[in-house]
Amino acid sequence: MDFDDQLQRYFGTADLSSVHPEAMSAGIERMRVDFGLETDSGRRFALWAVMYMLGTSLDLDSAFEDEADRNSARDFMDLMDSVQEE
Repeated sequence: MDFDDQLQRYFGTADLSSVHPEAMSAGIERMRVDFGLETDSGRRFALWAVMYMLGTSLDLDSAFEDEADRNSARDFMDLMDSVQEE
């Protein structure tokens, strides 16, 4: 999944600064639903990563059944945190 494609799909634009707060909430809710329905682990991770970057936190133990996926999510969170600190 391409990041811009996900933004376009859920928010109608790749420019998040132009998304109205209600549309942002609705888009995130659609992402949560799709995340719950998605069976492909790569797509699930991509959806989770975008939600994480948007400040939507999901419990890793309930979001990812596989320990390797949880560890990848933790690595991603650490990477994003280090980028934000710079």
